[in-house]
Amino acid sequence: MGSTADKVKGTANEAIGKAKQGVGEAVGSDRLQGEGVVQEIKGKGQKAVGDAKEATKDAIDRAAAAANKNL
Repeated sequence: MGSTADKVKGTANEAIGKAKQGVGEAVGSDRLQGEGVVQEIKGKGQKAVGDAKEATKDAIDRAAAAANKNL
């Protein structure tokens, strides 16, 4: 999965997690609130993976450009 897809899925999971927490709080469901927290954290992790992939790709691209410049 590419960095953009990871970030999109992460953002979606964060939003869904926050919504679950809100609904769980509104209806008094500790289980739903807990699921929301877990899903939000999962989303943050997915976004971090996407950021790491993007940073790695950028570093590789910069290194390749520098290597080509020195040829």
